[in-house]
Amino acid sequence: MTETRITAANADGQLRQLYETAFPREEQIPWGDLMRLTDVMSLDFMAYHDDGQLVGLTVVYPRKTFNWFWYFAVREELRGRGIGQMILSRLMDRYKDRACILDMESPRQECDNAVQRERRYSFYLRNGFRDTGVGRSFDGIDYLIMMKGEGTFTLHDYDTILEELKSFWSAMPDAEE
Repeated sequence: MTETRITAANADGQLRQLYETAFPREEQIPWGDLMRLTDVMSLDFMAYHDDGQLVGLTVVYPRKTFNWFWYFAVREELRGRGIGQMILSRLMDRYKDRACILDMESPRQECDNAVQRERRYSFYLRNGFRDTGVGRSFDGIDYLIMMKGEGTFTLHDYDTILEELKSFWSAMPDAEE
């Protein structure tokens, strides 16, 4: 499996399609805005290929106190084949110097994709993440925070990262359609 760092200059339609189909629309940053964020944030946006075929993507925001796993996707038809495990193992090795945090849709919320949420939650638990008990609701979706590594994560930490993201967002050039 090979990795490629993604920028606005080398992002392609296949990567965009994976991003736009892997995450519910209400959880996506519009593609053009995500590409502009790569210019103003130190995002580790990576594409993963196996035998030349795109198999997954990750977006990580490395911070001083923890690494924020923002997006993680494997092509739907390739899920359940160990690809997500290989990608997550690489991420955990790359970011082993400090705690890793992610937010995900709560598996406890009644919804149409409850089975998918429970599988995702179990996947992270099997890989050493723990439920921090911290969560928020946005646009009717309940999110919980999972963490791997030492320390704790609080609502104050959540608010801090959201404020950072807003500051980067406001520093972006105006969005174009």
